Amino acid sequence: MINEQLLNSFYSNLDSRSRKSLDDAVEKIVEARKKGGRIVVATGSGPNIHEGVTTLIAELMDKGMIHGVTTSSAVVGHEMGGALDLVKMCKASALGFEERFMPRGDVFEFTQMPEEQMADLRKEMVLDDDLLARGEEAEGHLVIKAAGNMAYPMGLRNEELAAEILVLCKAYGLPFETVAGWGADRRTMLGMGAEKGLPVLVSIPQLVGSGHIGMAIGESISIFERSKRIASMLESADVIIESAVALTQEIHDGPFECYTGHGIWSWWKGLHTYSLKDKTLIRIDLDENLRKAQDLQKESALIQEAIDKGLPKTKISKIPFRMEMSAFARHEGSIPVIGDIGEVWPVLAWKTASALGVSLDFMSYAQHTDEGKAMRDWIVKEVRPVSRRKLLDRAGEYGARS
Repeated sequence: MINEQLLNSFYSNLDSRSRKSLDDAVEKIVEARKKGGRIVVATGSGPNIHEGVTTLIAELMDKGMIHGVTTSSAVVGHEMGGALDLVKMCKASALGFEERFMPRGDVFEFTQMPEEQMADLRKEMVLDDDLLARGEEAEGHLVIKAAGNMAYPMGLRNEELAAEILVLCKAYGLPFETVAGWGADRRTMLGMGAEKGLPVLVSIPQLVGSGHIGMAIGESISIFERSKRIASMLESADVIIESAVALTQEIHDGPFECYTGHGIWSWWKGLHTYSLKDKTLIRIDLDENLRKAQDLQKESALIQEAIDKGLPKTKISKIPFRMEMSAFARHEGSIPVIGDIGEVWPVLAWKTASALGVSLDFMSYAQHTDEGKAMRDWIVKEVRPVSRRKLLDRAGEYGARS
């Protein structure tokens, strides 16, 4: 059951302008969907995983409400590990590791997983049983954190699996995200994208991260092809939702976009381009300066004036100016929702689904609430890491078909 009382409290927590913006966002999404339009999301990492937003996005993809995602290499790595993990943090030096090679704080982490999952892992990699035994005995504390990261053995497993996935990508000419999605849990964006044939792609500004996974993603297809695939996804969208993500100007204002971007030279060279004109950009962000930048543009066209005169936008606007503000502030269809994504996303999903008559089987909640804590526990227990066996089976089927 969805806790509508809690969702209403999230809505009430927003200031009056953000409540109005959220209502406008819902209206635009509903209007687009009723006309058969498409919704695309640009997600960042960190909070999107921790607040259950990526799991909620997978649910919305399943229900036909979201039709494509750009994300970060870090999110891909976390979803390969099952989104959220329970890990035991121990003192690395007490385990015999040199502190200079360890993360800040002299920490070494151990993934806490069921015995059957550990048994499956033993079928594909050699585990250091002595290290695992010392980890069991060592003092430490348990933390829920983004999965498949620095904990042993799941972090190492992710790195090694990435190398196998990269070989398949090169053999079949596919993005890493597609192949990884073949074995991913359907309650992740990767897994649902693979199941529904929806694009899930790491944007070029977000390629760096998640160790060898990020490098494998970058190596899987060329920068040109990645740019074109993302451009095609954005071109198909009527509404683009930006969720706690930096550098979105470089995502949608890319080499094939003509309204705010640098697509003029692609057009000049005869390549296919698209335009953000008449699309709706919704940005969920904590930075009030985003709304201030848009207010300046609406009141005096100040941002566009700075661009037209070749002046620094930071100096003329008198606010710290982040790169993603430029195209967003100048775009007529921009809707800034200033608030915590842990509270904004569930309200946005709930109100939109209700207006469209869609029943949701999963709902995220801000992690500081009791419902949010229960949600995070559920993700740890239920959302599984990538299945190597399932991935290889799908790769074999794809190879036979192609």
